[in-house]
Amino acid sequence: MTTATTHILRLLRWGRTLARHGALRIIEEGANTPAPVRRLCRLARFGTLQPREPDYARAFQAIGPAAIKLGQTLATRPDLVGEEAVRNLLTLQDSLPPVSFAAIRAEIEASFQAPLETLFASIDPEPVGAASIAQVHKAVTTDGRTVAVKVLRPGIREKFGRDIQTYEWAAAHLEAFGGEATRLRPRLVIANLKRWTARELDLRREAASASELAEAMHSFAGYHVPAIDWDRTNGRVMTIEWVDGIKMSDIAALRASGHDLKAMARRLVLAFLNQAIDAGFFHADMHQGNLFVRPDGTIVAIDFGIMGRIDRQARVWLAEILYGLTTGNYRRVAEIHFEAQYVPSFHSVDEFATALRAVGEPMRGKPVSELSVGQMLDGLFAITRDFDMQTQPHLLLLQKTMVMVEGLATALDPEINMWDVAAPFVRGWIRDELGPEAAIADRLREGVRTLLGLPDLVRRIEDRYPAKGGAPEPPPLPEIELVWARRQRAGNHKGASWPGYLLAGGCGGLLTWWMIAQGWVG
Repeated sequence: MTTATTHILRLLRWGRTLARHGALRIIEEGANTPAPVRRLCRLARFGTLQPREPDYARAFQAIGPAAIKLGQTLATRPDLVGEEAVRNLLTLQDSLPPVSFAAIRAEIEASFQAPLETLFASIDPEPVGAASIAQVHKAVTTDGRTVAVKVLRPGIREKFGRDIQTYEWAAAHLEAFGGEATRLRPRLVIANLKRWTARELDLRREAASASELAEAMHSFAGYHVPAIDWDRTNGRVMTIEWVDGIKMSDIAALRASGHDLKAMARRLVLAFLNQAIDAGFFHADMHQGNLFVRPDGTIVAIDFGIMGRIDRQARVWLAEILYGLTTGNYRRVAEIHFEAQYVPSFHSVDEFATALRAVGEPMRGKPVSELSVGQMLDGLFAITRDFDMQTQPHLLLLQKTMVMVEGLATALDPEINMWDVAAPFVRGWIRDELGPEAAIADRLREGVRTLLGLPDLVRRIEDRYPAKGGAPEPPPLPEIELVWARRQRAGNHKGASWPGYLLAGGCGGLLTWWMIAQGWVG
């Protein structure tokens, strides 16, 4: 087990890196920062020169892979780190210098226990991308297909494990200080980070996520998920269909190729809504580097290490919240927050509805270029403290992805109105999922499920209460107090039983003397 001294030394080392980039100031000067944390910050920055403008993104990149993932997680938490830090963290690029091809080759051969040549006819030693967890090489399989081969960096799992242990230790101590730290639930933030990175560090799970998303989106025209080569995929290596296209970040190239950028922006937003609200399973790393556009205009997604999942009830609440905000029904949005127990019941629904109106009204009917989903989320975070709303970890990825999608859509079409695009889809989904027909269908499904479960229920009742056999029923038997039960009961009387013991001992002694005197006992 890692000692407290080791955790503190790691935190001090990371703190000095943060200080050199001016990124420690936000913690040290925070109004809600506990005094012990403030003292640790002062110790970490001692002797360093801090720039006037903090650069959080470069600081996390300098610390290492686990810190990059932590920075991406914190980019969803303006309530925790502030709006300025979030804007900077959204520029955080998950890229590191590549590992040598010799190490990559050894990793592939060790994971498959086979020579590289038996898997691939050729593989480019120069990576097409090198991130904090893995790097990607272009290759051709032995049967002639062009593929992308993603390989984990050697030793990355062990490094992540060590760093996340320290994050957990620090978060537990921070939360134990109480106050604002408890409400912000830093331990859950780290728990989510640990769960996300565990998925990313097992490339079989990433491949499974890609397969599941492809299945969920197969009927959505103009959106494609590359196919997985399962024969060349394991926990440390993933082989996937190669994508030829223009990166969505290259707006000039997209425009020069004649693509309809306005239609593309709408399709991107609707693809996200289909994933998040309809399927409840969405690509949660939709930055510009992970989206390509084919010559026919099809949007192709890559990198499925970070995926979000929302259960049906949460999707219903989300759809109603979005629809309520687009139509100005703030009372219903407030009620949903209370139904979902996001807001404690001792607060007023009407007061919360008024606070939501202050966030939503400035946005309605305006393009993203003027007001945005990101600003709406910032506004919502601003009122969480007044209404004692705890962080909802299952919505963090969704919030982050909404901001990403908004940024991509705005880059393609600065005049797009996210609400106008989302409203018809959300309205249709609510009608299909919450309308009278859907309610009847749900009742029918529940009824059929209950009927189908009756035979199993009867069998379990019979197991618990078996039928009487052919032998006659035994007569009632008298209750007999056991010796040890009597002794235990007598012992419970403590001192009250000692006179009885003395009397019994005396009588026994007299009887023994008389039997010896009579010659009965020799």
